[in-house]
Amino acid sequence: MDMTYYAHGTPAERWERARMFFDARDYAAAARVLAGLVEEVPEQTAPRLLLARSYYHSAQLRRAEAELRVIVERDPVEHYARLMLGRTLQRQGRHEEAASHLRIASALAGDFEQL
Repeated sequence: MDMTYYAHGTPAERWERARMFFDARDYAAAARVLAGLVEEVPEQTAPRLLLARSYYHSAQLRRAEAELRVIVERDPVEHYARLMLGRTLQRQGRHEEAASHLRIASALAGDFEQL
């Protein structure tokens, strides 16, 4: 498929296209759209988080981890990114490293019973 399709349109149109692919569970296509969008607006969390989720669901775990680490570095209290990072690390068999992120995510979500 022509890669220009994934980069076509305004950022808002590409965001909607990426969400449509994600909702249709075409995570690889969503990631193709979002990768360009994240390059264009790197300061925005929502596209980067959806890109990380797309990578996660398409088993591109190293890429998901890299995007999630950027989010957590910029915003240490972004609890969903922490949760996703923990789950991504778990899927890679890195359980000890995952545990700290999952504990932080639970605390940030107010779920102190899990601690």
